[in-house]
Amino acid sequence: MDQVQIGKVYRHFKGNYYFVENIGLDSETKERMVIYKALYNRTDSQIWVRRESMFLEELPERSDNITGQKHRFELCTDLSVDYTKK
Repeated sequence: MDQVQIGKVYRHFKGNYYFVENIGLDSETKERMVIYKALYNRTDSQIWVRRESMFLEELPERSDNITGQKHRFELCTDLSVDYTKK
């Protein structure tokens, strides 16, 4: 996977789900940044920004990788709930 898909739900390797709102560009480097929203209640922030290269990076073996994913975030294709409807 080379690029994040806007409007899709991704699962973090620690198990939480996020909706990709958009892609932005870093004002200094022009690097692609993923703008995404947590699909669960958080007290600190619902909206997050991360470099696309880090969003899609392959993970080394980690004890906190409860999903067994190969990448930090992976596209969800098996959800029965449509989180894209507002």
